[in-house]
This record gives sequence, C-alpha cells and structure tokens, in this order.
Amino acid sequence: MTSAPVRIGFLGAGLIATYHSKSLKGSGAPVVRAGVYDPDTARAEAFAAASGHHVVHSEDEVIEHCDAVYICTWTSEHPRLLAKAVAAGRHVFCEKPLAFTAAEAEAMAAHADAENVTHQVGLVLRYAPSYIWAHHLIHQPAAGRVMSVVFRDDQFIPIQGHYSSTWRADREKVGAGTLIEHSIHDVDMLRYLVGEVESVSAHTANFHGHDGIEDVATAVLRFANGAVGTLNSIWHDNLARPSLRRVEVFCERRHIVIEGDDWFGPVSWTDSDGTHGSLEGAAIEEAVAPMREGSNNPDGEFVRAIIERRGASPDLHTAVLAHRIVDAMYASAAAGGEAVQP
Repeated sequence: MTSAPVRIGFLGAGLIATYHSKSLKGSGAPVVRAGVYDPDTARAEAFAAASGHHVVHSEDEVIEHCDAVYICTWTSEHPRLLAKAVAAGRHVFCEKPLAFTAAEAEAMAAHADAENVTHQVGLVLRYAPSYIWAHHLIHQPAAGRVMSVVFRDDQFIPIQGHYSSTWRADREKVGAGTLIEHSIHDVDMLRYLVGEVESVSAHTANFHGHDGIEDVATAVLRFANGAVGTLNSIWHDNLARPSLRRVEVFCERRHIVIEGDDWFGPVSWTDSDGTHGSLEGAAIEEAVAPMREGSNNPDGEFVRAIIERRGASPDLHTAVLAHRIVDAMYASAAAGGEAVQP
C-alpha cells in the first residue's frame, strides 16, 4: 500500500525515545521526522541531532505538527499526554507502564478508542523471536499441558549505569519500583506464554531505601488452566548484569528454557522421549518468520497500522490486562501475601 509518510513526533528524548527512533529507522517504514520536546533542552537537542527530528518548545507544538506521537516520558505524565494527543486526533505509541494503576490505564485505552486513533504500547517482547518460538513449543500437542513456569528477571537498578534514569527513584514520577516499571513486561509474557492469571500471592522488599520503590518482588501465580508459576524481579547494584531474564516452562512432556538475549535466545527444549533442540540468533528468527503477521519491528508495524487504518498490536488494552495483574500483586504484598484475584 502506498501512502504519504507518517509525521512522527516525540514527547521525551531519553534512552527509550532513542531506542524507538533507531527502531523506526531500521524498520524502513515511511516516516517524516517531526518535532521533539523534552523539558531538558540539551537532551532534546542531542536527540534531534542524532535522529533528524527538530527541537520545539512545547508539547502542543509537537502534537500540532505530527500525525502520530511517541510518549516516552516518566510514567506520571503518560495519562495527561495521551489525553492531549488523542483529543487532537493523533495516533499514539505510549511507553510502558501506561500509568500507576490499572484503572488509569483502562481510562487511557477507552479514551483512545473513543477518538478512533491507532494506539500501541511498548510491550516489545511480543515481537521477540525467543518468546514467539517458546510460545510455539509450549502450545504444540506433543508438549502436553503446561504445569509450571519459573520466571526470573534481574537488572541493576536503572538510576545508574547506561540507563541513568534518576527519575525511577522518585515515587511521584514512577509510581513504584521493579514490578510495575520493569516486570510489567514479564507479566505480559506470562499471560502470553502460559495463559490468563486467576490469582496471585506476592511479597516485595526495599533494599535501596527509595520511598515506595520496591527493588525485589516475588509472586506466585495460579493460572486459569491449572498451571502454577513464580515471578522473581530484582533491581540490584551489580552493573556487570544488565537486563537479564531466564524462563523455564515445565509441560507434561516438554521442558523449555529461554535465556541469554531477550530477543534471540537461545531457546532450548527437551522432550520426554529424549529428543532435544536449541535455537538462537538468525536460526530462531527464521523459524518464527512464518508465525508473524507482520515484521519483527514493533515501531515499523505501528506506522504500517496507521497507514492501513487498522489496530496496532500490542495495543493499550493488552497493557491494561497486565496492569490488572500487577495491581493484584501490589494488593497482595500490602496484605502480607494474601491471594488476590486480578
């Protein structure tokens, strides 16, 4: 389909905005680089110099002169900026988490629907070949039913190192800690890999002492299909360990492990008859290519959804479902680990 390029604006010019800007370039999607605004002018200027966008002096100016806007600010600003953008008829790509609570996230999704705009959320692991391939292995009849999942996610606390996101220690800007800010990805992947969550029991801890910012969260999840799983999310100070995940899924007749690189694995599996395999890198990308409806680039797919006047994926409603589970985990932790239904 041929169409005029989509004018893209950015609200926020930090690390995640840079990631999406580079991803857009790599996607080859037809875009025009419009305005970027960040309260830190030096950061906006550096982003503009690297990306081809131009610095403007207000949020309104970005929104006025674009077709679609990326919301890449700290979390507290997401609901306000999304409301402003969709009221102007702009398509929106909003970073995760959408908001502090599921209720706020649900209101954002409803608002975007009401204005009939294309909307997408930054739950990018939905595009990761490693998770797509693991989903395929889990749901093959040969695997049998899913019995249990063990999901560990750790990284150094992102107020330091190459993240240098000092706002993640500010409860007023981020809402809470590792569970909502980082492991909302993991909650989304647990739904994707295993199924809907029926109840959770969680505990949190705070070692760094930042008010309201938990740096350890552990949860037991009961799934509607009978499976039971655990999620362990940690923000530590070991800068030798950036964002790292290890996922083990135990089916009746198959054991699957995702480790190494979030995107390209390896993913390994062993079946009850002794057969086993492992895929990573280009091989895993080739294996999942027939399973995709589009490309492996979430930003390019956002632009294509706008051009084709259809819904994007994952959309804000996908994020709402993850937010409900995260809310239940926080409620459980506040109640001393009592089981809570999302």
